[in-house]
Amino acid sequence: MTTLAVADHVLTLTFPGWERLMVGRAGYSIPLSAVDSVDMMPGWSSEVLGWRSGLVISGYRKLGTFRHPDGTRRLVSMTRGLPLLRIRLRDRELGAGFDELLISTSDAAETAAELDALARP
Repeated sequence: MTTLAVADHVLTLTFPGWERLMVGRAGYSIPLSAVDSVDMMPGWSSEVLGWRSGLVISGYRKLGTFRHPDGTRRLVSMTRGLPLLRIRLRDRELGAGFDELLISTSDAAETAAELDALARP
């Protein structure tokens, strides 16, 4: 399962094993200054994510990069049954090519509070 870590004002996602094949990378790191906002959702997002490169198991797992028709580019690791973090990034350049991160994690509330506190200027 994808893990999130915050250390030295850097947010790092790690994609283990087969997940790195679907995402096309072993990890993703950005400075906390790139984070614009963080929202915690109680679960799965059913919104249209757009064209994908990665894996979708309908109703259970979404993993990969998604480009919405409006141009929004997302890095996604969602699992049904877990809370979801929506991390909006200030701009695509600071976000290393992404506008949003959608990440399921069991400790979403704690991570959202930590990111929100640390990302404020």
